[in-house]
Amino acid sequence: MSSTDRDVDHALAYPEPPASPLWHRHGAKARPLTDAQRKRNRELLELAQRKPRRTAA
Repeated sequence: MSSTDRDVDHALAYPEPPASPLWHRHGAKARPLTDAQRKRNRELLELAQRKPRRTAA
C-alpha cells in the first residue's frame, strides 16, 4: 500500500442518515418582527457588544 492511499475502510462507511423530520417546519411560518421589536433587538445587541465579557472564575 502506498503512502497516498487513505487509511479508510469503505466497507464500514455508512451513508448519512436522512435529516430528522423535526428539523423541518410545517404549517404557518414565523411572523415577521414589528419595527418596535427590531429596534429593541438592535438596542440590546449594541449594548451587549459594548459591555465587557464576564469570564467564569
